[in-house]
Amino acid sequence: MSNKHPEYMTTRKERISYWTYFVGQNIYYNITAAFISTYLAMQGINLAKVAVVLLIVKVWDAINDPIFGFIFDKVKFKNGQKSLPWLRIATALIPVVTIILFSIPSALSETGKLIWFGAAYVLWDTVYTLTDVPAYAMLNTMTDNLQERNTLLSINRVFSGGGVLIYGVVLPLLISEQVGMSATMAVAILSIFSALTMVPLNIHCKERNYKPEQEDENFSPRQMFAYLKSNKYLLIYYGGYMATDALKTFNAVLLFASFYLFGNSLFSIVLNILNMVPGVFAAMLMPTILKRFDKFKTLFWCNIVCVVMGLVIYFLGYDNQGLFLTLTVIRTIPMSVVGILAFMFTPDCAEYGQYKSGISAKGITFAIQTFSVKITGAVSSSLALFLLGLFGWISVEAESFEQLAAMNIQQSPAALNGLWIVYALVPVIGMIISTFFYLGYKLNDKDVQIMAKCNSGEITKAEAEKLLSRKY
Repeated sequence: MSNKHPEYMTTRKERISYWTYFVGQNIYYNITAAFISTYLAMQGINLAKVAVVLLIVKVWDAINDPIFGFIFDKVKFKNGQKSLPWLRIATALIPVVTIILFSIPSALSETGKLIWFGAAYVLWDTVYTLTDVPAYAMLNTMTDNLQERNTLLSINRVFSGGGVLIYGVVLPLLISEQVGMSATMAVAILSIFSALTMVPLNIHCKERNYKPEQEDENFSPRQMFAYLKSNKYLLIYYGGYMATDALKTFNAVLLFASFYLFGNSLFSIVLNILNMVPGVFAAMLMPTILKRFDKFKTLFWCNIVCVVMGLVIYFLGYDNQGLFLTLTVIRTIPMSVVGILAFMFTPDCAEYGQYKSGISAKGITFAIQTFSVKITGAVSSSLALFLLGLFGWISVEAESFEQLAAMNIQQSPAALNGLWIVYALVPVIGMIISTFFYLGYKLNDKDVQIMAKCNSGEITKAEAEKLLSRKY
């Protein structure tokens, strides 16, 4: 049996290596994006101060991603590779900086803890950029087949979801009331495992579609911003994405919601599994679905369903756990589709940007994706902590939920009500805002494929204009 699909440029080993990379990468991302707020809230630091520092360190993020995107597009490695040299550096560094971030010494003062966190987070954020921008930009250098890219991204979401699930089961279990492992040790175990899943991509994947002679080696920062300005669909799509994810505060408080609202921190494992299982099936079916339906229309209507279900969950409350879990599973189906499709639009926007401007700036395009992911993760965590502080949340200092249970600290009814608002209502508001952004997105799959053929030189721009469904 052949190792290659008859219509694909990549081999099966390459595809599997590419997908397993995102298991580890998503564990790293979720450790920091979802757990950092819980970790910091258990360091005995004032929540308002933590929220401020979280936002301050993201100033570097605002500079870091576009700068790296610019560098990524300008640097030409002698070995003829575009993404792989960066990914090899990142794979070696990311476990080290992640462990440092979650090793704040308990003996430090509150100010000392904040400084440690701020410095370590900037370092982690820089390295994470190296794991992300080149990995997604590699899609365009591995293959120019749009259907193959969609398949790579669709199945990628299964493996990414696997990383989220591993994080969502293993870390809560290790630091739970039943096990009581320190957060630092739990993060170290997950970091080493994650690094091992990222290694195969660095060995097996190939960049056969990379054509450095077609890239503009001399474009300036002014041209970079002109490129972004001309790529309106990139800005529209990520405007909607950022509205959704910046207000996706439920991940930041999931462990606290499980512990205080549902009676046990391990309840978060049940929620994580229920959230992930439908997503695995949705991701497996996605290549078939996308052969029949335009992916943006699918995303738009699933987002609408998520809004409706989210409002129903919030107003019915959490007292009836059976009803809450049932509604959560139902909502997970369209939410999983939205999550699977989320990053499928960046390669499309890269093709559109090159088609409109004549500049091949995939690094900058994918840097916008990475920037959006990281800054929304920081905003959601910071916003969650800030809102909890407004509702009178009591700060605690504990290494695990075993210690927290032994301390028997009771939160006020107002604080618990605030926790439910942050968990259930605030994310719905984000999805409502994103809907208005998405109304302006007009790219479709058929036109993107025509643009890709034009960009690769298979057809002329005049021929492409005749084939497109509308004027762009």
